[in-house]
Amino acid sequence: METTYPIITIDLILDRFTTKDVLHGVLHSILFHRLFGTIKPTTFEVLDVTMPGVSDPEMEQLVNEKVDAFWRGIEGGSKRGQILVTFSEKKPKKSSWFAVYMGEEDVPWEQWIINAELRQQKSDQERQTLHTSLASTLTKTIHTILTHTSSERGRAAVPLITNAAGISPFPIHISVKAGDVEIG
Repeated sequence: METTYPIITIDLILDRFTTKDVLHGVLHSILFHRLFGTIKPTTFEVLDVTMPGVSDPEMEQLVNEKVDAFWRGIEGGSKRGQILVTFSEKKPKKSSWFAVYMGEEDVPWEQWIINAELRQQKSDQERQTLHTSLASTLTKTIHTILTHTSSERGRAAVPLITNAAGISPFPIHISVKAGDVEIG
């Protein structure tokens, strides 16, 4: 099935020492740029890169749960995983040829795919090289998020906001995969 909504991919190579902080920062950065309610901004320092975030107990809990699920998945043996962040809107379900209300369904309007690979370093020099590379990748990731969300295509993807309650008028679904198995 062909998607009509934007899919933005972020590729990360991580080590055991930075995995949770990096994923936490990237998820918060995406949410910061895609939550349309009144939010309390915050920042996170990850490898000397300042990343925007959202200071909200519900979002903090959601991000922490997903990062922890990812961590458990890679601790279980898989060294690669994905976190998918999908923004949707509620629309009436398509009914058959007669007009009968069939309820609502979530229809995606944008998806972010974070591909993460865990690598083990054998020396402090290798670790330092990876951290330098990862800091550069995080800077590029923030640039990608900013470029997409402020682009014509990124702005056009956002549906009409008809409900201004809460910090997100749209359903957010975050799923976690380790290897090819969905774990959270």
